[in-house]
Amino acid sequence: MNGIVSREHFEQSSVVLTLTIDNSQPIELNAFVNSFTSLASEYKKSLESKGLDSEAELYITEVRSGSIVADVMPVVATAFPAIAASTEQLGQAVDFVNSWAERLTKLKNGFVPEGTTKSDLKVFTDTVQAVAADPNASQLLEAATFEDGKRQIKAAFKFTTNDATEISKTIEGEYKRLEQSSEKIHERVLMYFTRSDIGNAPIEKRSGERAVIRSISEHDLPIMYASELAENKIKHEIREPDENIYKKAFSVDVSVQLRGEKAIVYKVLSVHQVIDLPDD
Repeated sequence: MNGIVSREHFEQSSVVLTLTIDNSQPIELNAFVNSFTSLASEYKKSLESKGLDSEAELYITEVRSGSIVADVMPVVATAFPAIAASTEQLGQAVDFVNSWAERLTKLKNGFVPEGTTKSDLKVFTDTVQAVAADPNASQLLEAATFEDGKRQIKAAFKFTTNDATEISKTIEGEYKRLEQSSEKIHERVLMYFTRSDIGNAPIEKRSGERAVIRSISEHDLPIMYASELAENKIKHEIREPDENIYKKAFSVDVSVQLRGEKAIVYKVLSVHQVIDLPDD
């Protein structure tokens, strides 16, 4: 969202998100900032998942003394300059707090929410780091309205140092799982080269070649060879002066090496057939 949001826009809205960090020790500045940036990131995602404007911004309207208490005003770009209806804002704020609570509670209990990515894990790490680093702290997120001048809490979620520690353990375990390599074998798939190399590569080591296997992914990946026999069959097609490796398809068995769920390299196990492709 571009432009400056005037005070009257906030005064017209009766919905607020309040983030409270009750700390027993000074909070490192980056951890403090990350608590808010992670909140803003997740709020935008929650709107985007509903088909609303993902360029929504959160504005800090007040920071109170004592514990770190910040009132954060959600402003949706599609509603600017007019403020969206309070009922719509309230519904979005309540849904956000409840979703936030559900995901962090799962992590606290040792479960990773389905579809969680590395970037999501980074957001959760940023969320809990200030509390996890303090031996006696808590963080509270509330969705509230102001009705007749009185603050009414509509949804709330709180986690403590112990909770933050358990969440951090789950996140660390998931990072390790995603980094672990595994393999999945595909038989008789068609492989097309996007980069070739006439030189031999050590067996079970990445070569300088890359190839696409469209039945697995549209992206090309590095390749390696499981045996000299497999390598020699392909190198023959590369080294022969009358042959064009880029006008051939190779029916191969490959082991797809994975990091987490992401394919990172094709290991050619065997070559069944070399197919000349028709001229365009």
